[in-house]
Amino acid sequence: MLDPSQIAAFRERGFVVAPSGLAPAAVAALREEIAGWIEESRSQSANYGETVDGRKRFDLEPGHGPDSPRLRRVANPVDISEAYRTALFEGPIVERVAQLIGPDIRFHHCKLNIKLPGMATRVDWHQDHAFDPHSNDDVVVMLLLLDDMTEANGALRIVPGSQHERHSHFEDGRFVGATARDKDAAFEARAEVVTGRAGDACFMHTWCLHGSGPNSAAHPRRLLICDYAAADALPLGPPQMASAHSGRIVHGQATRRIRLKDDVIELPPNYEDDSFFSVQAQKTEEPLS
Repeated sequence: MLDPSQIAAFRERGFVVAPSGLAPAAVAALREEIAGWIEESRSQSANYGETVDGRKRFDLEPGHGPDSPRLRRVANPVDISEAYRTALFEGPIVERVAQLIGPDIRFHHCKLNIKLPGMATRVDWHQDHAFDPHSNDDVVVMLLLLDDMTEANGALRIVPGSQHERHSHFEDGRFVGATARDKDAAFEARAEVVTGRAGDACFMHTWCLHGSGPNSAAHPRRLLICDYAAADALPLGPPQMASAHSGRIVHGQATRRIRLKDDVIELPPNYEDDSFFSVQAQKTEEPLS
């Protein structure tokens, strides 16, 4: 479980890194599933598989091919894997989330972000709440490290304390899923590199600014990301990454009471792209600023 100092760090800084509590065998099972999906992707030439809202489940980076697979995202692996459902719906991860926003917790969505050696995909600065706004911001983004995460293999960067900030993710009236590029240098100067061992988890507030660079190392960086919300936090639109399990209560009980926070936020469109990498118009040859 999280200790008082770790909970205090989450409240003050907006994120904390701690052991997930998952057994090594459970982490190994998740990695084994990924290996199978990467192998399967070798026979594909475009995004493939279908989610509950008709988008593609498996997202490929440009340059993908049978001899150099570049599977970069799997949308809602809980929809197709018992190992992922067990890890995210039962046990120590959910218990830790409940310590932060509990006791009643709802699953919103999850995804796998994969950076194999040499993959150029980056993640521009953004706040997750801008994609999936709720009636209040008791939403935790849990990021489970499935490999050791280092600066070289594209570690997460988070701006401490940025959960109190609001930044537009629109440009010229169009939702681009990222903050203005002229703010990149300032965010980079304030950011901390999040590193850890396989099996660790980063618990991050939904409003924290974060991004990451490409993988320039010889080892992969595979990250399982899950959004959990307090049961009384109502989504203000359909999930941007709908799952067959969206809205499932994974800890405590459901409620008919909805809690509203006094705030002003921008409502994003329900974009049609297969993943937010396309929304951010990623250029694989372009590094994170």
